[in-house]
Amino acid sequence: MAVSVDGQHVTFLPPAGAVGLIGDFTDWRKQEPLPVQPGVPLTLTLPRGAWVEYAFVDAAGEAFADPDNERKSLNPWWPYPRAAEVGAYARHPLWHGPDAGRRGHSQRLTWDGTVFGGKRRAIVYTPHGYVPGTPLPIYYVQDGVAFYRTGKLGEVMDRAVERGLAAGAALVFVEPGNRSEEYYLNDRYLDFLTTEVFPRVENELVPPSTRGLWGASLGGLISLYLGSRHPDLFSRVVSHSGAFIARPGARDAGGVIDTTRAGEWLRGELERQPPTHLRTSLDTGVLEWLAGPNRRMAGLFADLGLPHQYREYPSGHNWITWREALPEAFLYMQG
Repeated sequence: MAVSVDGQHVTFLPPAGAVGLIGDFTDWRKQEPLPVQPGVPLTLTLPRGAWVEYAFVDAAGEAFADPDNERKSLNPWWPYPRAAEVGAYARHPLWHGPDAGRRGHSQRLTWDGTVFGGKRRAIVYTPHGYVPGTPLPIYYVQDGVAFYRTGKLGEVMDRAVERGLAAGAALVFVEPGNRSEEYYLNDRYLDFLTTEVFPRVENELVPPSTRGLWGASLGGLISLYLGSRHPDLFSRVVSHSGAFIARPGARDAGGVIDTTRAGEWLRGELERQPPTHLRTSLDTGVLEWLAGPNRRMAGLFADLGLPHQYREYPSGHNWITWREALPEAFLYMQG
């Protein structure tokens, strides 16, 4: 057996060619692989109820999938992650039961970008029975296609509304061009929203009763950054695994944005100027390098007495975590 679980002990059996083990527990490539030898078991102690993604590394440093484990995960970035479950990873009750019988309506928008250039796309999802012209809360969701297809945020809303747990909202799934450029504390992203996205949504489809920003990782960073600085525009923010290790202009030696050593600049900014206008939902996986920064951000919100919720999930920086976090985030905002 490739991987076995006994209580909180997870034992990996490296296949031929493996010299290292990576996964959520090494923050993938952010830490050195755990050294292994083919056929020699390696046991880790992991949180009870955790969902763990992992892969092996060969002598050339290339990651490859465990050939003896067919269990894949919601990981759209790489083909090699495989999953191990430490007991039973709990799913939110909203995911249980049949799909919603009354589903919302989606409308696709496409235009030529001016702020960042290139073809821009968004999907506007409104609740079942929405009457055009009626004001609704509007959430502008970063990494739109991923939240629409993988996260299934629209389905979360449909289920919550049909079960009488929450009111409907308009979800605007905005697809990025270069997400690293656009989301890393970039004020031009606000220009993009206000000059290109808002007019197409709010002047033509749905007038806003209030606005929110929603995102994961870098999308969570830009959502809290812009939401906190513009009380005239935004009153709600949802951030999953916010990439709060960030500082304007911080890049590594190769010119890549720094999400590991840049410090927690935004937390310092919010301590100096608390976003008292915001209602905020924060969450993180415990098996990721951003767990500490998210805990500290939530601690700041608690110390300042700001309206917020904070939750942790026994998984990593991935869609397993974020899809489980979506129901509580939506219920907190719309319940």
